[in-house]
Amino acid sequence: MKIFSSSQIKQWDIATINELGISSLELMENAAIACVSWLKARFQKEEHFYIFCGGGNNGGDGLAITRLLLEAGFPAQAFLLPNPPLSIDTTQNVERLKTAFPETIFVVDEHLDINRIPPKAILIDAIFGTGLNRPLDGLTQKVVAQINSLPNKKIAIDIPSGLFTDKLQGSNDTCFFADCTLSFQSYKRSFFFHEAAKYTGIIHILDIGLSEEFCLKNETSFFALDKNIVSSKYRPRKPFSHKGTFGTAVIVGGSYGKIGAIILSAKAALRAGAGKVFVQAPDCGYSAVQTSVPEAMFMNVGENIVDSIELMNGVVMGIGPGLGMELPSRIALESFLKNNICSVVIDADGLNIISKNKEKLLPFIPKGSIITPHPKEFERLFGSTKDSIERSELAMAKAKEYSIYIVLKGHHTAICTPTGECYFNLNGNAGMATPGSGDVLTGIITGLLAQSYAPKDAALLGVYLHGLSGDIAAKKKSQESLIAGDIIKFLGKAFLKIATK
Repeated sequence: MKIFSSSQIKQWDIATINELGISSLELMENAAIACVSWLKARFQKEEHFYIFCGGGNNGGDGLAITRLLLEAGFPAQAFLLPNPPLSIDTTQNVERLKTAFPETIFVVDEHLDINRIPPKAILIDAIFGTGLNRPLDGLTQKVVAQINSLPNKKIAIDIPSGLFTDKLQGSNDTCFFADCTLSFQSYKRSFFFHEAAKYTGIIHILDIGLSEEFCLKNETSFFALDKNIVSSKYRPRKPFSHKGTFGTAVIVGGSYGKIGAIILSAKAALRAGAGKVFVQAPDCGYSAVQTSVPEAMFMNVGENIVDSIELMNGVVMGIGPGLGMELPSRIALESFLKNNICSVVIDADGLNIISKNKEKLLPFIPKGSIITPHPKEFERLFGSTKDSIERSELAMAKAKEYSIYIVLKGHHTAICTPTGECYFNLNGNAGMATPGSGDVLTGIITGLLAQSYAPKDAALLGVYLHGLSGDIAAKKKSQESLIAGDIIKFLGKAFLKIATK
C-alpha cells in the first residue's frame, strides 16, 4: 500500500473525478456511503450520533454521513462550525440535509453546552481533514478540547482534527482523541508515529473508490508493509533442495551473563530456514549453546567475552546480540569491519560499539548491510531528533548515505532502503517489548539472508514475520506473558500464513 502526501491525496481525488466522470460532490457521497456502511455494521438503531462538521470538505463528508444515517433510521444531528468558510460541496450538503431533515443541523457558537450530550451518544469528528496545515485555534480548538473531555465513544473521519498528514503536531496542540479513525483508501504517514497514533485509535481503511490508475502511476517514498508485499517476496522450497541450498548463517556475540541473547538469535536463524548455523561465542557459553541449540555448531572466540571474530567465506554473519562493550570485543569488531567486504547484519552491542567511534567505523559497514537499531541505539549512531517522524527521515537519509538498510525498530518498525524508500510494518504488538525480541529479529533476518534473499527482501520479510509471529504468540499466550522465545516458537505458523494466498 502506497502512502501519499496531503497534496498527492488532493490530486488523487481530482484524478478519480476526471477518470470516473463524476463530480466532487458525488465523490464526497461515495466517502459518506462507505462510512455509514461501516457504522451500520457496528451500531444499533437506538444509538444516537452527534456529527461535528467543519466548513471544508471533511465537514461535507460529515453532513452527508448525517443525512445517510437519518435515512437509515439512526438518530443523528450535525453541528456545524462556521470556520473555515463553507466549501461549495459542503454548502450543497448543508442544503441537502436541511431539505431532507429540517432541524437536524445546528451552528456551533460559544454557547454550545457540550456536557448536555448523552454519555452513550456516538461522537463523530468531521471538522478538519488531510488539508489541515496549522494547529486548531479559536472556537474549533475549544470545542475539540471539550469533546475530548467527554467519556463518549469517538470516531474520526479520514484523520482526527488537529493532526497533520505529513508532519507531527506540537506537544501542546489540541487534537481530537478518537477511539477509531475511518481513513479513506490508505494510511496517512503521521499515523505510524506514537505522537499521532494516540489520537487515531484503531485505524480502519475504507475503500471509497479512488483511482487505481493514479495509485499505480504515482511515485512515493512511503509504503505500508502488508501481507501482499511479503507474500510476493516469499520463496517456497523446491522438493530437491538440500541444506546447502539454504546457506550458512553465522551469529556472533554473547558474553558472560548474556549467552541467552546469542541462543535466541541462533534459534531464530534456524527457524527462519537457514541451512546451517554457526555460533561464534566465548567459551563460557559452550555448554549453554550446545544444550539449547543442538542444531547449531559452536566456534570458540574467547573465554568470557568475544575477543576475535573469524572471517568465513560463503556465509552471512549477524553480529551483536549479547556481545558486550569490553575493549577486546570492540577491537575485534573494528578489525572485522576493516577486513570484511560482505554484507552483514549488525544489532545491539555491535551498533553500540560502532557508535563509540562512529565517524571512523560507520563508513566500514559494507554496502547492502542491514542494521537494526532501536531508537536509542539509532540516536547514539546518528544523533537526536525533535520527534519520531524526523527520526525516520534521518534514517532514510543515512540509509542512502551509507548504502545500507536501516531497520528502525518500534511499534511500526520502519525499513529504510538505500534507494530512499521507507516501509512501515503493520503488525506486531506491545507484548513484543520484551528482552530478546530484537535478538530474535537479528536471527530471522540473518537466516533469510543466508538463503540468498536480497537484503531488501530479507529485511521486509524478516520484520513482517517477526511481527506476525509475535501477534500469533500474543493471541495464544497474551501480550503480558509473551517472551522472546514465543516469537521463535510461532515462526512456523507465521510462514504458513504468508505462504497462503
